[in-house]
Amino acid sequence: MSFEREDFGLLGPLHLNSIDWANSNHRRSIAASLVQGTYILERDRQEKRQGSQALAPPWWEFFHFKLIRQLVDDVDSCVFGAIYEYAPPSSHCNDSIDRSPRYVIAFRGTINKPDSFSRDFSLDIHIIRNGLHQTSRFEIAMKAVRNMVAMVGDSSVWLASHSLGAAMAMLAGKTIAKTGNFLEAFLFNPPFLSAPIERINYGNVKHGLRFASSFITAGLVLATKGKRWKRSGMGPLRG
Repeated sequence: MSFEREDFGLLGPLHLNSIDWANSNHRRSIAASLVQGTYILERDRQEKRQGSQALAPPWWEFFHFKLIRQLVDDVDSCVFGAIYEYAPPSSHCNDSIDRSPRYVIAFRGTINKPDSFSRDFSLDIHIIRNGLHQTSRFEIAMKAVRNMVAMVGDSSVWLASHSLGAAMAMLAGKTIAKTGNFLEAFLFNPPFLSAPIERINYGNVKHGLRFASSFITAGLVLATKGKRWKRSGMGPLRG
């Protein structure tokens, strides 16, 4: 059943009950989980799952994040992004917490379901023809990024995204970098044959964009004990 692919208890990285924020695999896995949570926020909306029936919250609550805002498309009212705040209990504080974000802004990709597919697909086509910068969805996303950076500074904000959302995060990162603010970003499968960052001609801007991972095959890449990796069989991140 499709809901099983959205159940954190079945397919989430449950082994990450102790986070080492200095471990790039841990950071990457958490970023992917927050993106997955953003996908499932929209699926919860479509399926009218609320309260105890909602499947999205464990994808961020397990890592001590709080959902503080949903980013909603003004054309079809779908949830395309989310802003999460990291709020660990005092017992979880350690030396590695200095590498943790204060906020993560996550953007999902295309969902192949009727309630959101038409709008998502039209944006996919728009990217090919004109780019994202003239879309209202990007304007909403860019305003959220600007406001968060203005409030807490660039070192406290991460971008996490997949596919169509990765294109949005990449453009937002490039735009905010022009103002001298450089965000750490986790981009899973951006929809480009080659990274558009190579077309940036702003000198320090190009090198200042701190992309933690530019291209990762769809699916959660999970950190295991030591330095081994394993891939979950869920394939949670859509196209």
